[in-house]
Amino acid sequence: MKIALVHDYLVQNGGAERVLKSLTEIWPNAPIYTILYDDKKCLEFKNKKIKTSFLQKVPLTRKYHRLFPLLMMNAVEQFNLDYYDLVFSDSSSFAKNVVTSPKVLHICYCHTPMRYAWDDCQHYTREFGFPSWLKKVVPFLMNYIRVWDYFSSNGVDHFIANSKFVQGRIKKYYQRESVVINPPVEVEKFYITPKKELENYFLVTGRMMKYKKMDLVIEVFNELKIPLKIIGRGIEYGNLKKIAGPTIDFLGRVSEKKLREVYSKTQAFIFPQEEDFGIVAIEALASGRPVIAYRAGDIIEHVEDNKTGIFFENQTKKDLKEAIEKFQKINFDSEYIRQTAMGFSREIFKNKIKKEVESQYNKFKNKNKNENN
Repeated sequence: MKIALVHDYLVQNGGAERVLKSLTEIWPNAPIYTILYDDKKCLEFKNKKIKTSFLQKVPLTRKYHRLFPLLMMNAVEQFNLDYYDLVFSDSSSFAKNVVTSPKVLHICYCHTPMRYAWDDCQHYTREFGFPSWLKKVVPFLMNYIRVWDYFSSNGVDHFIANSKFVQGRIKKYYQRESVVINPPVEVEKFYITPKKELENYFLVTGRMMKYKKMDLVIEVFNELKIPLKIIGRGIEYGNLKKIAGPTIDFLGRVSEKKLREVYSKTQAFIFPQEEDFGIVAIEALASGRPVIAYRAGDIIEHVEDNKTGIFFENQTKKDLKEAIEKFQKINFDSEYIRQTAMGFSREIFKNKIKKEVESQYNKFKNKNKNENN
């Protein structure tokens, strides 16, 4: 079976790239088709056969790829995938919209339907600080992009969703069914620290973007005067630094060893945002640490209220404060918390993906065989 992998763009390292890495371990000889590739930021794919689009040669596209949605729509349709028996796209935006022939099975691992098209486009323009003239144009473009995305998604033969939350979004926006296979998390690398060695701080990690609501967490911890550590960088770093009081400690990017240590010694992990799949929350659970989370997105699938964490209902200082106070009254079982995260291992993910792909490919072959008889 000849297989090709298709990825939106390789210009950063995040959850989608972790999935792609696992896919390359299942099918090590499969080429990777991607709109853009930055070999300095995605070093782990340097030994793979990477096929990029015409946009790779256009100046500034790798750095400012979000400014070129129309060009990326065109670019992804230019890939010729007729040689392959199976195309496996790993997508949160454009990769699933490749054009394949009826003889090629197309399976999409969907991180989310294109968020900036289907969700509030004004939120998208605010998030990335686009110039004022572009903010006025974006709403008109989004209608076209939504239509294109909807009809192009019909080219996917089978959807795999990364969470039940995303499964619901696929059903809502594409009117398609899907199966759920959660992304891989390197849970084995995280560990529990004995209670007597825990330190008196709370933790937030991730890219510093507005929707992550790190500003809300900082404001609460400023008022409570409780130590808070923040791991990560991003476009909101300057704004967050300005509002942070003396108990807020910005660690920036840290080594994997340091990350695991900080996770394991925190009192609790704060997760104030809605996510399609929150890998960082699973990493906290794998460290035996409870999660204080906003009740939205995929996190409700993974956290047990009062057992592995605490939920708050609204993204307000009042609700978050009450959740922290509630957390301080509960004695959490670190071993139990860690066990709830063990099902997210990379090996489990790879076995599930391989089994699902083989099943769908056999169905596809049998269907084509019957139609040709």
